Amino acid sequence: MRLSELLKNVKPQAVAGDAEVEITGVNIDSRRIAPGHLFVAIKGTQTDGHAYIGKAVELGAAAVLCEEMPEERKEGVAYVTVESTEAAVGPVTTLFYGDPSSRLKLVGVTGTNGKTTIATLLYNMFRKMGHRCGLLSTVCNYIEGEPVAASHTTPDPIELNALLARMVEAGCEYAFMECSSHAVAQQRIGGLHFTGGLFTNLTRDHLDYHKTFENYRDAKKAFFDGLPKDAFAITNADDKNGMVMVQNTRATVRTYSTRTLADFKARIIECHFEGMYLEIDGREVGVQFIGKFNVSNLLAVYGAAIMLGKQPEDILVVLSTLKSVSGRLEPIRSEKGGYTAIVDYAHTPDALENVLSAIHEVLDGKGRVITVCGAGGNRDKGKRPLMAQEAVKQSDLVIITSDNPRFEKPQDIINDMLAGLNAQQMKKVMTNADRREAIRTACMMARKGDVILVAGKGHEDYQEIEGVKHHFDDKEELTRMMTED
Repeated sequence: MRLSELLKNVKPQAVAGDAEVEITGVNIDSRRIAPGHLFVAIKGTQTDGHAYIGKAVELGAAAVLCEEMPEERKEGVAYVTVESTEAAVGPVTTLFYGDPSSRLKLVGVTGTNGKTTIATLLYNMFRKMGHRCGLLSTVCNYIEGEPVAASHTTPDPIELNALLARMVEAGCEYAFMECSSHAVAQQRIGGLHFTGGLFTNLTRDHLDYHKTFENYRDAKKAFFDGLPKDAFAITNADDKNGMVMVQNTRATVRTYSTRTLADFKARIIECHFEGMYLEIDGREVGVQFIGKFNVSNLLAVYGAAIMLGKQPEDILVVLSTLKSVSGRLEPIRSEKGGYTAIVDYAHTPDALENVLSAIHEVLDGKGRVITVCGAGGNRDKGKRPLMAQEAVKQSDLVIITSDNPRFEKPQDIINDMLAGLNAQQMKKVMTNADRREAIRTACMMARKGDVILVAGKGHEDYQEIEGVKHHFDDKEELTRMMTED
């Protein structure tokens, strides 16, 4: 494709060289440049791509898209400047890959908690209904059943469009994707055509990046602001920011709720560790999930399926067969010890509160709750004491341990969490920076009828320490220890 064609949806400020040069690839990473590629120089949070223009040209870049025209330019290479390369890379890449999102029914899910569950359940539901589908999520990307490793919640625009193009080639009709606040703020989803969008909830998270809660909220809202008139926007009426999200959208707005008037409503009839019996829009259905927050997730799935043209009866039949996403409220039963362990990805105060509430809904005072949790290193430090407070509030015993310390010392993170607790709360708290030993301690202390919650990592099978990912899987550890007890 010629460079001039790729620039149709952006506004070049200056062009030096031949704009009719043929482009064979697009990259924002200079190390991946091959002859004939367009190198897009982006000013990122860690490095400035403009510093690598020379390297990209050495490797054979046929053209460079940048914000500042280089003083030294190689003959035979085209240089184009735009106001923002971050804003331009999405539309440019979309054209290069043949605008794949316009050939799919693409549904985006955003919010603090529930994105992975909702996107994955929609993917599984529509496949069970006979459709070829793609999934872009935190856990893994899928192209009609073929797994593709996920490095970010939402990939960069180049990887994203390449994946969507592969979905089109595989005959996919639908694609369901998580849209993180980082992705919206960094315009990674720029140029994509969405059939619909869903909002889950909004609580404190990622303030290490967004700095303020308002910036975080506005990043989520921008996703709905950008939806086209022929799209749908489904929002959680139970969240105080639910209607804020859709106040400026051009899309058709629908709401879901477990507490107030809404387009899609549900209530819990019965609840057990094996699942719940619900009433959704006047129809009863058994589901293999627990917790009020999962009722909201299932309602979002139900609402999206309705807006995508499916019949209520067909949706509920499939909904009853769906299982929890890996590492989300995933139960492991100790037959020898008579207790249950729950593995969950909860890594925010609100998520921890929701999971513990769900456990108590089932326990109903008939057993103790032992919580093992920590907090990630090099992330929002302000949520650490809040997480400790939530854990203590709904647990009989809390063991604070290491999560992914990254480049911080585990004990420093633990100390930050302990700073949120008073002397009375500290009486039911233990610490152990060794996550394996913390889990072992919880298993040793658990009695018949108790529940152990191991929170924070969920589906992850590693611990990131000093830049190295060491194999570590909460489910593996629990399963091994349960056979030992």
